Amino acid sequence: MVHAASLSTLPPAVIVHLVLATGALLLGPLALTARKGSRLHRAGGYTWVALMLGAALSALFIRDFRLPNLAGFTPIHLLVLITFATVGRGVYLVVKRRIDAHRKAMWSAYLGACVGAGAFALLPGRYLGDLLWHHTLGLV
Repeated sequence: MVHAASLSTLPPAVIVHLVLATGALLLGPLALTARKGSRLHRAGGYTWVALMLGAALSALFIRDFRLPNLAGFTPIHLLVLITFATVGRGVYLVVKRRIDAHRKAMWSAYLGACVGAGAFALLPGRYLGDLLWHHTLGLV
């Protein structure tokens, strides 16, 4: 199914989600690779956590009533729960000074919720996938 996808037709909830998720995707590598304990790492980390939680929360306002769904929530919405759990665990672990476990949790959150979910969202047939592959690049 090809959507009539264009940036001008995106609902506000999708725009908010897209801005927050893109910010998290771009900031993640900086926050994750900055020298641990540095101001850059801490500021980047706090900002990245806020972007991740905002993106996860905003995803709850994006619903799809095509099958399979439950009240408009589709299987990709499970990533909201996973994001809250992994990011929350990462914050908990750093507070407890379990730095190695914190690093693993945050990398897992980045790879799963940013890279994995982003790749899924860009598949042909999905709204953002059609926007990128068909309308922007003229492919598929």
